[in-house]
Amino acid sequence: MTAERSTILVTGGAGYIGSHTVLALKEQGYDVVILDNLVYGHRDLVETVLQVPLVVGDIGNRSLLEKIFQSYPISAVMHFSAYAYVGESVTAPAKYYQNNVVATLVLLEAMVAAKIFNFVFSSTCATYGVPQTIPLMEDHGQFPINPYGHTKRMVEQVLQDFEVAYGLKSVIFRYFNAAGADPLGRLGEDHNPETHLIPLVLQTALGLRSAMTIFGTDYDTPDGTCIRDYIHVSDLAAAHILGLEYLLAGGETIALNLGNGQGFSVREVIAAAEAVTGREIPVVESDRRPGDPAMLVGSGAKAQQILGWASEYGDLKTIVAHAWQWHQKRHG
Repeated sequence: MTAERSTILVTGGAGYIGSHTVLALKEQGYDVVILDNLVYGHRDLVETVLQVPLVVGDIGNRSLLEKIFQSYPISAVMHFSAYAYVGESVTAPAKYYQNNVVATLVLLEAMVAAKIFNFVFSSTCATYGVPQTIPLMEDHGQFPINPYGHTKRMVEQVLQDFEVAYGLKSVIFRYFNAAGADPLGRLGEDHNPETHLIPLVLQTALGLRSAMTIFGTDYDTPDGTCIRDYIHVSDLAAAHILGLEYLLAGGETIALNLGNGQGFSVREVIAAAEAVTGREIPVVESDRRPGDPAMLVGSGAKAQQILGWASEYGDLKTIVAHAWQWHQKRHG
């Protein structure tokens, strides 16, 4: 951290990854302000766990942004306020382009006007599209196959152009599958609707779902099910702190993968959950979903090289155990 105390604006800070990052920022001594419209965020977790100022509103509200930038000494913005349901992006693309691109542009313009030039962006491996090589590296071509991926790719381009034109510097993090929960059980994943594999498996273990559906059992993988790279949400949060410090120290705009470099199949995740919970998880096999690549695994080597980042919780059972602790507390 820099010598002088910094206030960080975290958009979407009441959501899953945003809230864990706010917690990490606080633990590192930063002052934090959250901007969240609470469509998916959780006010109760901000008030009881995070205990930082919460401004309820939209990132596309220019006058609200100006008020925030006038009220707090903001030195950087971390941006998590995106809609992120791939299927919904296909059926409701206007919603995704409006929020993820247009509203983000309003945020960036307001930052430039307020002379705030440090931006940490939550992007996604969905910008790569169907992997041509595994593990995915940052120089892999970006060919998104759904509107969600397109919106993130567009913002990445905007950020490159804003650096050239206005001097706004950014760290772009392309995540793989965020998973797990705060190791101390203070925060965790609570989406509605829930689409992520590990929470769905654990909801089944809790009896909240009758069975776990596996979409596709005929992929070209060892057990026929999709393989994904699961990265602990606390490791993601730690990377964001390092990205912030990189910018505050004068770093240039850069795009970095956040992945463990190893993948686990759907069946392996279910087996790990059965081992952690001690409960049998009923399974229903179904057809493939359109647009699901057989394997998505990313290399975090560049983030390690440039930021000194390394995942602390790369073990699948540890990730599942932390999530299980949270789900029992939140939904048990």
